[in-house]
Amino acid sequence: MREKRPLVSVIMGAFNCAHTIDEAIQSLVEQTYPNWELIVCDDASSDGTLEALLLWQTRDPDRIRVLQNSENLKLPRTLNKCLTEVRGEYVARMDGDDVATPTRLGKQVAFLLSHPEIDLVGSWMQRFDDFRDGDIVRSPLAPDRNTLRAQVPFCHATIMTRRAVYEDLTGYSLHPRVERVEDIDLWYRFFEAGFVGANIEEPLYRVREDMAAIRRRTFSARLNLLRTHFRGHRLLGYPLVASVRPLIEFCKVLVPARLILVLRSAQKGLQRSPGNDNDAR
Repeated sequence: MREKRPLVSVIMGAFNCAHTIDEAIQSLVEQTYPNWELIVCDDASSDGTLEALLLWQTRDPDRIRVLQNSENLKLPRTLNKCLTEVRGEYVARMDGDDVATPTRLGKQVAFLLSHPEIDLVGSWMQRFDDFRDGDIVRSPLAPDRNTLRAQVPFCHATIMTRRAVYEDLTGYSLHPRVERVEDIDLWYRFFEAGFVGANIEEPLYRVREDMAAIRRRTFSARLNLLRTHFRGHRLLGYPLVASVRPLIEFCKVLVPARLILVLRSAQKGLQRSPGNDNDAR
């Protein structure tokens, strides 16, 4: 039965996530869609992540393949390494500290099968930490080449694409300018190449957002984001006025991490109000 359905290759980079990796992979094992493989690359972890991954590979060698980096190469190179190993018609992303809902892969495969004009499908996602669920990040249902003027078109870790998309775009850029913002660079190139994407109006993915995740949004990462937006604006021919928003986004680096967590808690309360729409940021 599994072989009659399109194979989904899930690619994952893992770095020092020993305390979350089991939950992440278990959420794949519990998928209602059976025909998937996981290509996960350990990026020179030092906390037992690799050992946990190798144990999963031993348990399910037909579906789980573990790659290793001898030194820390960062996410773009790590994901590109995973892409060289994919065998599936579809490629899905996932991170080692997040959780996929049981129907995620099945609903995304069904969407791509019924919409041959769509090259990539993401979904909404729900933030959570060790204590509570947070707000739902609502990505636009039909993003296009103008979406990046106002918001992020897709939540990176939620996407499933036709393999040809990654092949045509030659994977993730390795330019130092896109470190920690490789997804934003990918979206600009995706739309510049004429591809079409969509989002499912349902949180099929749970993204862990704790203090550690927020602190990874450093000054250098925000600066890379600013540079990537400016380059992407030129690529897609945006007017100069569109550059105002990236400058505002850059200023978020000045907001203390603890204050961001407080704001996230407030968003959770607002989420219960009718008509509230928290777009992806």
